[in-house]
Amino acid sequence: MTAWILSLEGTEAGARLALLLALTSALAHACFGALQKGRHDPWLARGAIDVFMVLLSAPVALFLVPWPRGVEWLVMAGVMAIHLAYKIAMARAYSRAAYTVVYPVVRGVGPLATLAFAALFLGEHYVGIQWLGVALLSGAILMLARINFTSSPHIGRIDLQAGLAWALAGGLMVAIYTTYDAWAIRLMPDPFTFLAWFFLMTSLDFPLMLGYRLLKARQIPEAAGALALRGFVGALIAFVSFGGVMLGTRLGKVAEVASLRETSTLFAAAIGWLYLGERSGPAKILLMGLIALGAILVQAG
Repeated sequence: MTAWILSLEGTEAGARLALLLALTSALAHACFGALQKGRHDPWLARGAIDVFMVLLSAPVALFLVPWPRGVEWLVMAGVMAIHLAYKIAMARAYSRAAYTVVYPVVRGVGPLATLAFAALFLGEHYVGIQWLGVALLSGAILMLARINFTSSPHIGRIDLQAGLAWALAGGLMVAIYTTYDAWAIRLMPDPFTFLAWFFLMTSLDFPLMLGYRLLKARQIPEAAGALALRGFVGALIAFVSFGGVMLGTRLGKVAEVASLRETSTLFAAAIGWLYLGERSGPAKILLMGLIALGAILVQAG
């Protein structure tokens, strides 16, 4: 598998695979966000997901792939710090505001910042139509968040504003981790070595927080079996979501892959409508079309 992935770098086939991985990641990421926002406390839900990510990734990282060496440990430490900040921002955002408010804000801020970071730090070049496409995509996603924001009267305005602030922070962290992870996975000779250690090392923090919260509460969470199942399913989805987009950035340009991943907002709207009882009117449908158009323009460039 590794040799095949490496053989595709810099080829048209590799670019096409990167786009397919990005779309797969988009669907998985929308499902992942919905799992974290479901019936359980977001901190408990994310902690349960990370417990299973550790259990599933540890045997692979410890026994099947090489260990990081030298400066690679510092690279992985940076990965851990960035993703911890992202997860805290997301848990705080989901604790204060509705899923359909938080998710579009996070995904709307990310693409433009990622495009700028990739151009600045990774030396990638993007033409005008791609900047236009990302601006259209981000603008439509943020307008979608605004509609959801104004139509959430059942939540206190202070909570909504706090959730929005944390969502903006989460969006910035998306751009930072997307750019940093792309640099890190390109630095490693074997992308699957990076992925195995990524999933292990970035999943150690929230299980500790989960244990602390359970000890503090001195009781088993409500519907503990359902929480465990949610954690297991969430871990499997996370492997697809984060692994897919990182492999995509190894094979393709970061902002192109990231912009397609942000079509996860379309999948999130469908999930919110089908499973979370959230409605989509004509304005939302129009904005979803603009999101898709923006992603198409980025690829057309």
